[in-house]
Amino acid sequence: MASVSLTNLDLATPFLGLNLSSRLIGVKGRPFRALFRSPRCVLDTPYEGNVTKFSRIRVWDPYKRLGVSTAASEEEIWSARNFLLQQYSGHERSEESIEAAFEEILMASFQHRKKTKINLKTRLKKQVEESPPWFKNLLNFVELPPTDVIFRRLFLFAFMGGWSIMNSAEGGPAFQVAVSLAACIYFLNEKTKSVARASIIGLGSLVAGWVCGSLIVPSIPSFLLQPTWSLELLTSLVVYVFLFLSCTFLK
Repeated sequence: MASVSLTNLDLATPFLGLNLSSRLIGVKGRPFRALFRSPRCVLDTPYEGNVTKFSRIRVWDPYKRLGVSTAASEEEIWSARNFLLQQYSGHERSEESIEAAFEEILMASFQHRKKTKINLKTRLKKQVEESPPWFKNLLNFVELPPTDVIFRRLFLFAFMGGWSIMNSAEGGPAFQVAVSLAACIYFLNEKTKSVARASIIGLGSLVAGWVCGSLIVPSIPSFLLQPTWSLELLTSLVVYVFLFLSCTFLK
């Protein structure tokens, strides 16, 4: 608050483009005393002065900064981050601190999953190396093809199984089994480059599947099966599984 005495006062108002000149005379010719309050501008207020500040902005532990436990799920971490950003919106340093803690937790979680995956592969490799010789020799006949190859062949034999079930009332699945055997031999020939070897493996898978199916199917409770499903049909479903495994995973 300032007290000034004005006699001849020229007021310039640049915002209106006008010059105001006035002589303020008080009672009985004495100067008029006026009280003026100095104007305040928005720029005079401190930066982010009216915005709530994050109280844990200097907490070193990112979990404590977000207010979650170290065992919190990813959904809980996301919820805590979104809640704090909404609560302290407008305060730049608070938002940066919250985001930094969130990114640090995500990075630590990613590194932990990556390390766990590497450790799992290492343990599996160690178990294979420590396995008996016959098991190692058995693994030499097995390979893991690309995922798209697995799904394409799985779809083919699943289609054959569904086709056999749909036509179970009309007749046996002999035609579907023959087509599946031909497809199995074709896929094996692509890998072995030998029709004879592919045929032997395919026929062996057919026989093995039929024998296993004949032993497994009678032990299944009848209330789990449809009345129209015959023993031949159920055995053919087991054969499709053997043909799929042999043409997909055998070398």
